[in-house]
Amino acid sequence: MPEFSQGLLYFAVFLFSTTLHEAAHAWAALKGGDPTAYNGGQVSLDPRPHIRREPIGMIVLPLISVLVSGWPLGFASAPYDPAWAERHPRRAAWMALAGPAVNFGLVLLAGVLIRVGSLFGVFEAPETVHFGALAVAQTPAWDLVGRGLSAVFSMNLLLTAFNLLPVPPLDGSAVMALGLTQDGARRYQGVLRSTPMLGWVGLFIAWQVFGYLFDPIFSVAVNLLYPGVSYG
Repeated sequence: MPEFSQGLLYFAVFLFSTTLHEAAHAWAALKGGDPTAYNGGQVSLDPRPHIRREPIGMIVLPLISVLVSGWPLGFASAPYDPAWAERHPRRAAWMALAGPAVNFGLVLLAGVLIRVGSLFGVFEAPETVHFGALAVAQTPAWDLVGRGLSAVFSMNLLLTAFNLLPVPPLDGSAVMALGLTQDGARRYQGVLRSTPMLGWVGLFIAWQVFGYLFDPIFSVAVNLLYPGVSYG
C-alpha cells in the first residue's frame, strides 16, 4: 500500500479510536455524576461532537501530519467539571482510565480477529513485523482487512501505552490517584490542576521517553499475538 494511502488508513483508525476514547471519558464521567461532557453531546460514537470540540486536534493537524510524514499526529479532549473532580477524585481517576481502557479493548478485539483469521488460514504470521503490518493475506480483499486490523491493533496499543504514561496532562497521571487515599487523591489532583506548567514538562518527558518504552511493549504484544513465533 502506498505511503499516502497507508497514512489515510492510519488517520481513519486514529479518528475512530480517538472518538471511542473520548466517548468513554464522557460516559464514565456521566456515570460518576458529572454530565458536562454528556451535555456537550460527547457520550456518543458519532465523531462530529468530538470534532466540534477539537477540530484542530482531530482533523486539521492529523491530516497535515499525514501529508507531511504519512502519520497522523493529533489530540482530543472531553470536558469535565473541576469542582466535581475535586469532590470525587477517585471517580475522576476512573474517568481518566476509561479512555485508555477502551483503546486496550480495541487492541484485544483486533488481536482476536487476527488470530481467528490465522486459525482459518486467512492470515499468516509475517516473517518480520512492524507497526501496522502484522498479518499476511493471500488475496487483495483479505489483505485490506489484515492491514485494517493491523492498524487498529498497532494504533490502539500506542494510544493505550502513551495515554497511561504517569505524567500530566496524560490520563495516566490522573489514574495514579486510584492508589491514594481520598484526601491524598484530592491534594494530588489539586496540584495537577493548579500547576499548568507541569503539563508542558510532562509532554516533554513523554516525547523523550516514549519511543524507548513503546518498542519493547510492541515486541511483547506481537509475540503474544503469534505464540510459537519469535520476533526480535
